[in-house]
Amino acid sequence: MLMKKFFRYIVFFIVLALFGVSCASTDSSQPSSQNATAYIENKGSDTIVNLALAWAEQYQTDHPEVRISVTGGGSGTGIAALVNGTVDIANASRQIKEEEIAEAQSKGIDPVEFVIARDAIAVIVNPENPVSELTLQQISDIYSGRITNWLEVGGEDRPIVRLSRETNSGTHVYFLETVLRLGDKESKALFSMDTLLLPSSEGIIYEVRQNPNAIGYDGLGYVPDDLKMIAIAKTPGEPYVLPSADTVNDGSYPIARDLYMYTAGQPTGVIKAYLDWILSPVAQAIVTELGFVPIK
Repeated sequence: MLMKKFFRYIVFFIVLALFGVSCASTDSSQPSSQNATAYIENKGSDTIVNLALAWAEQYQTDHPEVRISVTGGGSGTGIAALVNGTVDIANASRQIKEEEIAEAQSKGIDPVEFVIARDAIAVIVNPENPVSELTLQQISDIYSGRITNWLEVGGEDRPIVRLSRETNSGTHVYFLETVLRLGDKESKALFSMDTLLLPSSEGIIYEVRQNPNAIGYDGLGYVPDDLKMIAIAKTPGEPYVLPSADTVNDGSYPIARDLYMYTAGQPTGVIKAYLDWILSPVAQAIVTELGFVPIK
């Protein structure tokens, strides 16, 4: 009886030992797998996020050893993360501000700028709205609250519902400075208090689609075919121009901008390789596919 119990203990410990060896073998393989993979954290502009996701997907297909995390949150969020050292690449639909550069440099970070695409800001309305043309001054007057009814700009007797991106958005900042303030650096004009601030491009698209009185603005690549884009004139008497890749490139469309990526210092290694690829013809072809304007 004692011999049987002893034999059972021996078998039990042998099985346990073999199990332990198996577990140790599995655990030891994990670090080597992790070390073989490079990671890039990419965060920021909601305008750029779909383009950045498409780039990341294609790059990871071609380079399976690289993993790229892409999130939005707005240009300000991306730049703040770069300043705090929590991302490798910050996406921005506006240029980094002087105070942001100063804060970064106070932390030993020197932001480096890359222009990665161009974009037109389309002013959009519901297809039921008969208004098809506006000057920059009229759009400024609408968003500042000086014009409150569509009748004042050739439309129907309806109140204007103003839609804007939220203040952390680079598109919001660009529209404020370029359209609402008409490029005047001394202007203190602000959005009308009843402007509805929305957290995403998709939110603006949804509201314009639902409301025939609404006016909004969005990156050209986000505007679906079932909404109406306004043709814009720089000043009264000049031609009214619709946004497109051609009108951005020839300078005739007045609300166009560069899109940016920022790194903490000159990029090296896998980050440099990724940015070099983004500027290549292969990646710039994706820019065109998504409705943005390639830089080359």
